[in-house]
Amino acid sequence: MGVSSAQVNFFLQVFEVCDEDNKGYLSREELKVAIVLLFSYKLSKVEVDAVMSSVKPENSGILFEKFLDLMSARKAAQLYNSETWQIFTAFDVQSRGFLTFEDFKKTFNSVSSKLPESIIPEAFREVDQDSDGCISFKDFESAMKYGQDEGSLLYFA
Repeated sequence: MGVSSAQVNFFLQVFEVCDEDNKGYLSREELKVAIVLLFSYKLSKVEVDAVMSSVKPENSGILFEKFLDLMSARKAAQLYNSETWQIFTAFDVQSRGFLTFEDFKKTFNSVSSKLPESIIPEAFREVDQDSDGCISFKDFESAMKYGQDEGSLLYFA
């Protein structure tokens, strides 16, 4: 995962601020504070337990290397979700929170004008997972993730 040196430095600063006694690791509570500082998100007990279960018995908390891996993955997921939302809202020109077949067709044609027209209804059905005739953000997000798989029709679009 590509993390810039500026991000590493930022994560290190947060780690050091949260490591109250300069122990070299973050306790459960310190980890929760770090997550709030970085992402404005409070971890649930289950999430904290999951993270802390990965701590080696000889360590009393999360070392910086593990913290960096966790925060980098979280940041990448956050950026991916933000980009997906931006793409969806660009396609949702009428700001309804969903895409109709006509919206999808216009978007599909503008992005992949070389594909035969007959593929559009098939692709729409694939993306419209609940078959309600509209593509919600949830449908769109799933298709974006699935579309990265080589077996998907959308991968080739």
